[in-house]
Amino acid sequence: MEKLVSLCKRRGFVFQSSEIYGGLNGCWDYGPLGVELLRNVKEEWWRTMTSREDIEGIDASILMHPRVWEASGHVENFTDPMVDCKECKARFRADQIEDAMCGNNAYKGRKAHKCQAEGKFTEARQFNLMFRTFVGPVEEAGSAVYLRPETAQGIYVNFLNVQSSSRQKPPFGIAQIGKAFRNEINTKNFLFRTREFEQMEMQFFVKPGTDEEWFNYWKERRMQWFLGLGIGSEKLQYHRHEPDKLAHYAKDAFDIEYLFPFGWGEIEGIHNRTDFDLSRHEQFSGKAMKYFDEQSKERYTPYIIETSAGASRSFMAFLVDAYREEEAPTSDGKMELRVVMHFHPRLAPIKAAVFPLVNRDGMPEIAQKLETALRASFKVFYDDSGAVGRRYRRQDEIGTPFCLTIDSQTLEDQTVTVRERDTMVQERIGIDRAAAYVREKLHA
Repeated sequence: MEKLVSLCKRRGFVFQSSEIYGGLNGCWDYGPLGVELLRNVKEEWWRTMTSREDIEGIDASILMHPRVWEASGHVENFTDPMVDCKECKARFRADQIEDAMCGNNAYKGRKAHKCQAEGKFTEARQFNLMFRTFVGPVEEAGSAVYLRPETAQGIYVNFLNVQSSSRQKPPFGIAQIGKAFRNEINTKNFLFRTREFEQMEMQFFVKPGTDEEWFNYWKERRMQWFLGLGIGSEKLQYHRHEPDKLAHYAKDAFDIEYLFPFGWGEIEGIHNRTDFDLSRHEQFSGKAMKYFDEQSKERYTPYIIETSAGASRSFMAFLVDAYREEEAPTSDGKMELRVVMHFHPRLAPIKAAVFPLVNRDGMPEIAQKLETALRASFKVFYDDSGAVGRRYRRQDEIGTPFCLTIDSQTLEDQTVTVRERDTMVQERIGIDRAAAYVREKLHA
């Protein structure tokens, strides 16, 4: 993780938020490469979901009526048990003491549970994770609202709006990508647990009695999505929630977990939420949230199968999974260590790099013309600095799948050398075929 965090800062994937002021714990900024990778992850998810005829998209507001969070159970149940150390004043989640480290620098490396055993902790108290703010000029109880802790509720309250305007019939889904905010007691493990993050959620509305079938369907489909974008099956697993560990709204729940350097961690949850959410919003709002089937003349409250992926956590899983240190040959036949990010080509922040072999003989002009042609379709990088081998290594380190080099042979026959990142194999193609070549490889 230390090597990966260092690479992220050095190459422009992720920066500490407000770093020049000492940083803000649990908040991160996505740099030039990071924002491209994150956008590609979200676009792959969005395309997978909304290319189906039975899923519609939505973008709900971050600020919602406070009664939404009463109905959803967040005001009452969205809490963590919190304890403070009386000595060093550090704050901990009471249910995670076993994994926590003492906050006193004098006891570096000491486990927090030893401090607990010595009676240094306060009694546990419940801490609500929602950020609170106010609408309007006066900060009073009547104007209090919350930054949403999840994106799902914006879908539920718009269920009938989307259903009627799109003329969908259950089973159908509503997809959304958006920011969520949680005032975590302890943030940790880089992007894994943060206070501001993005979610990719799809809520699938089904007729009661068909929910288990659709739950199993989406559980398998979501696992295949990660596998299809290059993550090995040995790094992914299902974790089923035990009956006594289920959330208050859930009938059944599985997490898709990825094997991070610090251990298995959830990157997506698939939940059978029954009719809890729509029933609660009907109860609290006084508005009917049932679906009427014109054909059968049946009126019912749909069950909801939820697929909830963390865009930030998925980003981190793809980042960790791509990182490799490998032995590679140099131009003089020796071996050296190369760092390479083996991103799936569709996720790679930069799809192709263009190099003139030397900065003379008209090569830069041809290379720049090729770069301009490719940039119309892909994110492209132009590099004319240093030996071509060094330029390859720089692109390997950011995961660029294809490097195209203009050389003396280009001047003779209008061909370019294409070098593939993972195999380092080179081949020559006509310069006029370059864009089509890259496009075919991206969608192979």
